[in-house]
Amino acid sequence: MNQAAISLEGVHVSLGRAAARVHILKGIDLSVAKGEAVGLTGPSGSGKSTLLSVLAGLERPERGAVTVDGTRIDGLDEDRLARFRGRHIGIVFQSFHLIPTMTALENVAVPLELAGRRDAFDRAAAELKGVGLGERLHHYPSQLSGGEQQRVALSRALAPDPAILVADEPTGNLDEATGRAIMDLIFATRRERGATLVLVTHDPGLAARCDRTVRIRSGQVETGQVETDTAAALGMAS
Repeated sequence: MNQAAISLEGVHVSLGRAAARVHILKGIDLSVAKGEAVGLTGPSGSGKSTLLSVLAGLERPERGAVTVDGTRIDGLDEDRLARFRGRHIGIVFQSFHLIPTMTALENVAVPLELAGRRDAFDRAAAELKGVGLGERLHHYPSQLSGGEQQRVALSRALAPDPAILVADEPTGNLDEATGRAIMDLIFATRRERGATLVLVTHDPGLAARCDRTVRIRSGQVETGQVETDTAAALGMAS
């Protein structure tokens, strides 16, 4: 069995205090192997986006252990956590989160510059050309379509060559055809680089393209969940 790229043990996340306390994640145990693609599914409010934020180091668990790429991250201070995340984890959001006053090239170069890469702009340009935006390097987000903005966001996530890529409903703000093209790009890039992928989605078709699905309900991994492999995915598509 492959070594785990991500391991969560007994993870709890709550909001509020006393009688107003709301339990978002309730003792989550989850392991994702290196190079595996996992789809996180479940109804709205089930906790899947919170779970993604925890394993990406964007949110700290109240209790439990979170180990990513061999490092226990739940106890890292903010500076060490930010440095670790910048090197090891690429994040793609539904809403792009591009800096509006920066060009596509500058948006992709930012994390590389923060990491001290001297080739930040050369690397950023190569990533953008790789997703078909070689002619749009100096355009601002407002000058780009939704699909182009998501390609910039994907390039930014991939530029540091992270071992782990996480995506939270990356097609949620796109039309069907554009969303399909973005997901084709994400899956193709993940295969080429051998990266681990964790994808939050409401779309059963996208979940079926992953090696495995994990269904979250009421802050817990649902028992009896369906796991998919290539044969199962082909069966669902027929």
